[in-house]
Amino acid sequence: MLKTLTFTVMHFCIAFGVTYALTGSLAASSLVAAIEPLCNSVGFYFHEKIWQRVEGRKKPSTQPKHAWLHHQA
Repeated sequence: MLKTLTFTVMHFCIAFGVTYALTGSLAASSLVAAIEPLCNSVGFYFHEKIWQRVEGRKKPSTQPKHAWLHHQA
């Protein structure tokens, strides 16, 4: 969760700076900086959860796929 919060602060600063550089408006910059990073942070949180599941499925199994090929009589 701390990773998400620090990402949000960083994103807020970047969104504000870029919007201010493009528009010169404190009001527009503040509005964009308040809304856009929060939306992205919610998306980032769920993105991380999905990737945790994807990475969890990639763990190799302890048994070969075709165990009968390795059976010695």
